[in-house]
Amino acid sequence: MSQPEHPEVYWHLPGFFVHFYLFQVLLHLMRTSPDCFEDGYRVGSVYGTFPGAIWNGGRAVFGISFKGDMEKILKTYEQFGVPVRFTWTNPLIEEKHLTDTYCNLIMSLADNGKNQVLVNSPVLEAYIREHYPRFPLISSTTKRITDTAGMRQELDRDYALIVLDYDKNHDEAVLQALEPQASRVEILVDEICFPHCPKRSDHYRDEGLKQLTFDRGAPYPCPNRLNSHIRPSFAECKKRPAFLSKEELPGYIARGYVNFKLVGRGLPQEVVRDALLYYLVKDDARDEIASRMEKELSKLPGGMGSK
Repeated sequence: MSQPEHPEVYWHLPGFFVHFYLFQVLLHLMRTSPDCFEDGYRVGSVYGTFPGAIWNGGRAVFGISFKGDMEKILKTYEQFGVPVRFTWTNPLIEEKHLTDTYCNLIMSLADNGKNQVLVNSPVLEAYIREHYPRFPLISSTTKRITDTAGMRQELDRDYALIVLDYDKNHDEAVLQALEPQASRVEILVDEICFPHCPKRSDHYRDEGLKQLTFDRGAPYPCPNRLNSHIRPSFAECKKRPAFLSKEELPGYIARGYVNFKLVGRGLPQEVVRDALLYYLVKDDARDEIASRMEKELSKLPGGMGSK
């Protein structure tokens, strides 16, 4: 009797620009050494922003990318068959921001019918639906929808996916209620931020204002931020209540939850690397893949993806 096929499981990875070289190496290894990776696991998207885009939300990313560099990065991901997902979730976007030349250039360059957009602002969402209808839209966790009725309403709309608020990762009542459409729910498995933080929406607005005004300003005064003397690590992520362990994932997958998201746009590359090795790579191949990653990354020059 033949064994049942493994379900397709999709991983959505953080920082398509800042971690460009890491992801380029990862995708190459997944293509050339598939037996080292968990069966059925795929990269569903790489999310983030090109620096300096005012529509960007979640965390401010400063700088600028030139057209040729953007085209190169977009083409690389397209060659691997991986959608780029833009975090257009700045909650402070108004009508006057919609014609921004830089953001519209990004959308024009990426308009291949496969790349995606995370949305929060109704004004920006309506603009994208009208002017860039080929982009699948995803409802962002930055909306902070925590009630079951609100989540169901999001699923009733034509979003490709909705990203679950990470405080609900282990909420059985929510998981059971959403299970009929589990394949359209994305779960953030390794959030490092403090659980049930009452300041989270204010923090998103603060980051949005920094992005709009090109002002780094002072760090948001979050009372729950990690001790500034402790370097962020994947080990810290694993201590958080919202964390989903590798051992827990089969139970979610069996219920139809097959979209999982990793944190890391604003974290050191080693945090993202460690998460990739933990979740995507088979246990007995982890040391081998880690060594090969390090070797391949050492060959690549600094540049677009390391900024």
